[in-house]
Amino acid sequence: MNTQTKQVDVLIVGAGISGIGSAYHLQNQCPDKSYAIIETRSALGGTWDLFRYPGVRSDSDMFTFGFNFKPWRSPKAISPGADIKKYIAEAATENAIHPHIVFQHKVISTNWDSSQSRWHTKVQNLQTGEYCQYISRFFFSGAGYYNYEKGYTPDFKGTELFSGRIIHPQHWPQNLDYSGKKIVVIGSGATAITLVPALAKSASHVTMLQRSPTYIASLPEQDIFANLMRRLLPAKLAYSLSRWRKILLGMFMYSLARRRPEKVKKLIRKAIIDELGEDYPVDKHFKPHYQPWDQRACLVPDGDFFKAIKSGSASVVTEHIDTFTATGIQLKNGDELAADIIVTATGLKLDILSSYQISIDHKVFNVAESYCYKGMMLSGLPNFAFSMGYTNASWTLKSDLVSQYVCRLLNHMDKHHHKYCVPLLPADDIEEEPIIDFTSGYIIRALHEMPKQGREKPWRLNQNYILDRLSLNYSSVVDNSMNFS
Repeated sequence: MNTQTKQVDVLIVGAGISGIGSAYHLQNQCPDKSYAIIETRSALGGTWDLFRYPGVRSDSDMFTFGFNFKPWRSPKAISPGADIKKYIAEAATENAIHPHIVFQHKVISTNWDSSQSRWHTKVQNLQTGEYCQYISRFFFSGAGYYNYEKGYTPDFKGTELFSGRIIHPQHWPQNLDYSGKKIVVIGSGATAITLVPALAKSASHVTMLQRSPTYIASLPEQDIFANLMRRLLPAKLAYSLSRWRKILLGMFMYSLARRRPEKVKKLIRKAIIDELGEDYPVDKHFKPHYQPWDQRACLVPDGDFFKAIKSGSASVVTEHIDTFTATGIQLKNGDELAADIIVTATGLKLDILSSYQISIDHKVFNVAESYCYKGMMLSGLPNFAFSMGYTNASWTLKSDLVSQYVCRLLNHMDKHHHKYCVPLLPADDIEEEPIIDFTSGYIIRALHEMPKQGREKPWRLNQNYILDRLSLNYSSVVDNSMNFS
C-alpha cells in the first residue's frame, strides 16, 4: 500500500466536543472498528480552543453540555471556556483517544466510490502542504456548524476611517491591552453579553451597541442542587440526576415560552427590573421584537452583565449605525460613540459540510438539495453522518445521541453483512421546510446553503431530547426510508 494512503473503518472530522464524543462511543460500542480523527487545528477542543476572547464561557449549563459518559465535576454550572477545553482533553486522555487524532490536517474533499463502497478522502498536511488519502467505510463529520477561519461582519460604512482597532471576537489578539480604553461592542448575542462584563473590569468604559434587544436571563453560576448531590452521592449518579433535572427544566421552560410567551416575557422583564431598578429604560434596551425562543436566549451567570451596567462601567445603546468615524461610531440619530477599540460581535458564518467538497462517484453532491434524515444523515448520501445540536438546548445532548446511533448502524450492517446504508426520500412528494425554524441572523443568512427537512418523521427534526432519545437509542435502525445494500 502507498504510504500516502491510509485505511480506517470510520473517519471522523473534528476533535471538538462532537468528535471526541463520537470516538468514545465508537470505542465503547464498536471496539473492533479502527478510526482516525482529522483536526485542522494544533490542539483539540474545537470551539473551546478557537475562541480566546475575554470571559468566553458556555451559554448553557454544563450538566447538559457535558458528555453523557463523563461527569462534570466543577462547581460552576456555567463554566469558562478554558475549563471546558480541559474537560474535553480529560475525556480524550482517559479514553486513549489522543493517538487517533491527526492534528494540523485539513479535509479537502471526499468521494464515495460505489464500486468499493468506501469513502476516499483527500487530506492536506497544513505544515508541509502535502496530501494524503484516507479510505474509510464510514464518514462522520463532527466539525460543528460554522466557519472557523472567519466570522460574520457586516459591511459597515467608514471602517477605513477609524483610527483605533477593530476586532472580531473569533480572532481575538493575544495579549491585547485594553485597560483604560473606551470600547464599543457591536452586537447583542451571547458573545457580546459575555464580553461586556469581562472587558468592563479593566476598560475605561464598555458600550454594547445593538440594533435590537435580545432576551437575557440571569442564572446562578453554581447549581446548588448539583453541588449538594455531588457531596451526597457517587459522581456518576449525582451527575445523572443533575443532568436529567436540567434537561426536564429546560424542556419545561421552552414549552412554557412557546405556549405562554406573554407570561415568560413578563417574568424576564421583572427579573431585569430587579437587577437594574425601576428607573432603567428596560423596555428600550431589553424588550425584543420577537417572541421568546424565536431566537436563542442568552444566559448570564450571577447577573454579571447587569452588575456591570449598574456599576456604570458598562452601558447599552440601542440604535442603528450610520458610519464609523476616526474616533468612534456615528449613529443614525446623530449621536457619536467614542471608542479606542471596536469589537464586532456580529455573529458567525455558518458552514455546514461546505468547507470541503462531497461527491458520489466524482459527481458533486449538493448538500442544499438534500433532506435531513433524523437530524444526522442526508438523503442519497451513503455511510455518512454529521453531528448537529439543538437550537433550544445544549449541543452535546444531540451529538451524543447521533454518535450512539451511528454505532448502532455500524453494528447492524456488520450483523447483516451490509456494505452501506443510505436514506432515500419517499416516492411521493415530500413537503419541504427549512431545516431550522429560527429567526437569528446567522441562520437566515445560511438557509440557502443548508439541507432541508420535511414535515413528517424521519425527515423532520424533533428539537426535543426525549423524542430523539426514543428514536435514536431505542427504535430500530431499519425503516422505510433507510436502504441497506
